[in-house]
Amino acid sequence: MTDRIVITGLGVLSPNGVGRENYFSALASGKSGIRTISQFDPSSLPCRVAGEVDFDPAPWVSAKDMKHVSRVVPMAIAATHEALADAKLDPETLDLETKRSIGVMMGSGGGAIEFSERMYELWYRGAVKQASVYAIPSGTIGTLASEISMAFDLHGFSHLISTGCTSSTDAIGYAYRNLKLGVIDYVITGGADAPITEGIMTGFCIMRIVASAFNESPEAASRPFTRNRDGFVLAEGSWMFVMERESTARARGAHIYAEVAGYGSTCDAYHRVRMDDSGEEPARAMSIAMQDAGMAPSDIQYLNYHGTSTDLNDRVETRAVKLAFGKHAFELAGSGTKSMIGHPQGACGAAGVAATLMAFRDDHLPPTINLDTPDPECDLDYIPEVGRRRRIDAAVCNTIAFGSKNSALVLRRV
Repeated sequence: MTDRIVITGLGVLSPNGVGRENYFSALASGKSGIRTISQFDPSSLPCRVAGEVDFDPAPWVSAKDMKHVSRVVPMAIAATHEALADAKLDPETLDLETKRSIGVMMGSGGGAIEFSERMYELWYRGAVKQASVYAIPSGTIGTLASEISMAFDLHGFSHLISTGCTSSTDAIGYAYRNLKLGVIDYVITGGADAPITEGIMTGFCIMRIVASAFNESPEAASRPFTRNRDGFVLAEGSWMFVMERESTARARGAHIYAEVAGYGSTCDAYHRVRMDDSGEEPARAMSIAMQDAGMAPSDIQYLNYHGTSTDLNDRVETRAVKLAFGKHAFELAGSGTKSMIGHPQGACGAAGVAATLMAFRDDHLPPTINLDTPDPECDLDYIPEVGRRRRIDAAVCNTIAFGSKNSALVLRRV
């Protein structure tokens, strides 16, 4: 189909702002959402900071039902509710045929892993009667998409893609393709993850890839492309979108944030956690996305970096951008928004897309905070410390995942 695929709704629960306007405001001002962990006692761990979301699940899941679902479920439902309202789609007023034309395509790295950890703890303590009767079905990753479909009575496909840190980028890419094929009219898409648990944090500490040098100054802990970075900051959150064809959006009088114009995905096929130093495959993912959009590297004005704040990722991603964009890489403005929110795992791609929508809407590019001493090997324009007023017409959102996965999206002004 030649009809463009557009984003018409956005909902956000982020460590630095609940609600899309609070998120946009926090990004624009360089506000960090990294704090000392409060969900468990982190005092025995090398890393004691994370990006936690301050929200009340009560409006979205009853106190009784919270026993049966993961923390990520009300987060995803709340962001979806905001996105649907923003897109002027009220499921309560829609007929069954329309509800059958609304699909759910979620991305999540861990899904309900936090819930499973709680259930196993009860089982191993011998407190079986305190566990949920839905411990197995509610502990699967795919249940998150089902919970959204049930919460809003949506009868289109209900899928969840879990590809590590590229999960929500891939979900948006698959939503884009399904809309292009004409098999569905609307897709609720994006990402949600809530991985801040003692078990998960302990695992990352064992791997020595989370920040441990900034426990006394949490807001400085996530510092992509900075010389003295020492690891990523684990985070949680939900960033959800409504996507549809432009003709449908125009007919409804919906506000259009941007077009999803291209998607690309590759694999280094190299290592369980380490990236191939060459950067060739993440570069190829970005190139495929630009080719899919019918755009040249010189057409892109902004890049939302994966930018985890780990030594290898930041260097290799910088190398990949140079491979994908050539000389234009040095003219390309980009930002590592994880510096303000941490790394929400499978939801990070959606967080970057939401940040890029702010850039389109407000003509303001978010900064990379804590970039006080740049790594000499990271020598591109990462918009250090302070955001920048600038109109952009096209952007690339890049993500990289464990298992050598790479995915990228092209967004374009409509």
